[in-house]
Amino acid sequence: MTDARQKKRVRRPLNWRERFLETLAESSNVAAAARAGKIDVSTAYKTRRSEPAFAAAWQEALCLGYEALELDLLCRLREGEPAYAKSDRKYDNAQSIRLLLSHREAFGRTKAQQTCEDEKDVIDRINSKLDLMRERMRQADKAKQARNGGDDAK
Repeated sequence: MTDARQKKRVRRPLNWRERFLETLAESSNVAAAARAGKIDVSTAYKTRRSEPAFAAAWQEALCLGYEALELDLLCRLREGEPAYAKSDRKYDNAQSIRLLLSHREAFGRTKAQQTCEDEKDVIDRINSKLDLMRERMRQADKAKQARNGGDDAK
């Protein structure tokens, strides 16, 4: 008797991850990305849970997608719909804004992690800039005193 729960052997394209992540970055749509990778949506989610590197790439792809959505939305809001745009496709700017707002926290956290720098390095750079500014102020004060000292001697 065979076990009814025995796993089926499913053949997936070897490069499904790349296709999935590329489409996810373009669309911010997991279902569309799964179709492009020729996999089931559940496979993508299972892989994300089991592979930390894939989960990180997924998050990065979503961030790229949201950045593109944000730029597209800003362009449409500033310039209006392009003249060459198909009349049968209408953009829902309100829905775009809601989508961006709903993912703002996760998107912002990911961007912060990508640009995160060591605290000591940041403080050292700030201190170097402050030292440079202080030195310029000392030189300016010396030059001012020299000018004023020369005026007092007359």
